[in-house]
Amino acid sequence: MTVPGSADRVAAEWLEESSRGPHWLGFLADASDLLAGTLDPDMVPAIVAQVVVPRLASWCAVYTSDTAAGPLRLVYLWHADEAKIDGLREQLDGMDVDGADTRVTSAFHVNDSHVLAVPLTARGRSLGMMCLGRPDRFPDEVIQFAEDIGRRAALAMDNARLYAQQAAANRALQRSLLPPNEPEVPGLDYGVIYEPAGEANEVGGDFYDLFKAGDESWRFAIGDVCGTGPEAAAVTGLARHTLRLLAREGYGVAAVLGRLNQAILEEGERARFLTLLHGEITPVETGLELRLVSAGHPEALRLKPSGKVEAVTTPQSLLGVFHEVMFEADTIRLDHGDVLLAVTDGVTERRSGGRLLDDDGGLAKLLAECAGLSARAVAERIRRGAAEFASEPSADDLAIVVLRAR
Repeated sequence: MTVPGSADRVAAEWLEESSRGPHWLGFLADASDLLAGTLDPDMVPAIVAQVVVPRLASWCAVYTSDTAAGPLRLVYLWHADEAKIDGLREQLDGMDVDGADTRVTSAFHVNDSHVLAVPLTARGRSLGMMCLGRPDRFPDEVIQFAEDIGRRAALAMDNARLYAQQAAANRALQRSLLPPNEPEVPGLDYGVIYEPAGEANEVGGDFYDLFKAGDESWRFAIGDVCGTGPEAAAVTGLARHTLRLLAREGYGVAAVLGRLNQAILEEGERARFLTLLHGEITPVETGLELRLVSAGHPEALRLKPSGKVEAVTTPQSLLGVFHEVMFEADTIRLDHGDVLLAVTDGVTERRSGGRLLDDDGGLAKLLAECAGLSARAVAERIRRGAAEFASEPSADDLAIVVLRAR
């Protein structure tokens, strides 16, 4: 904790040194690096206050508003003497900040403090105000420096807000591309995991779906669109809605993929190729009957209660590349206790040095260890195996769908 009076001494010493050397520019550069290093809007006021105290002032209060015309509210307060923060907050509560001109730097008094109010303005918009307080008058050099810090802080705050808004919008878009609900399917225990790997402002290209298609049948899908972002999201949305629409109109899984392939190609330059595993689930007396088409997708694996694992899909052409392509469905049975595992290449191509997770049947070996587990437990075991395979964070999206016949 800084003792009373030391803030002025430190500030005076620093200003004196800055006039003899590059400290002024160096400190501005350090402040800029700190401000540019965060994309959290709530962190910027804290960084600003702790940058200027005690170098320029004894205390700093940062005010912001939620909207351009909204009232200013105190979001962060810092004092060189921490024991004085609560008392200062009470004093500031009685100050008419909204009456201050947030367009220009101004000076006034709060009890024993000289106060400098610096506007926080970026790209022509007022974001708030930074108030600095000290026992004596602010020298011109300090005012100039405070204004410079205020401009940099406002730009960092605006960038962080824009980033947060974009991230929120993309999270909403990502949610819209996933199933709104997961139906109850007689005789089916299922587990799904979805983890986008991109930055918060990127929409992942992987998706899954599970939905009712008819009176006695259900459909599922797991796919991977090339790339990320809005273009990939457009193809993901097209795929998911086309699958649901055609399935509910009675088209078989092979016919659905043929029509989806044409729909993607008709997007022209906006088209992205897509790998997809699409299946129809029909409950039968012995468990479940599945009709599957794997369009360029990592092979689906079946696990028997004995621990035996085998591939059950025939590799076929991926979607969005060739016009003249025909698909054929594989029919398989899941007896009671059997498990079907479908993943995207975020699992199979998880890389550690020069090795991939699925080299030498790595995914099948992971699945063989899951005999007797619930569908959710299988999905979690595969996710954990992929995460533990390499020490670095994954650079690819990951989706896992597990279907288990009860």
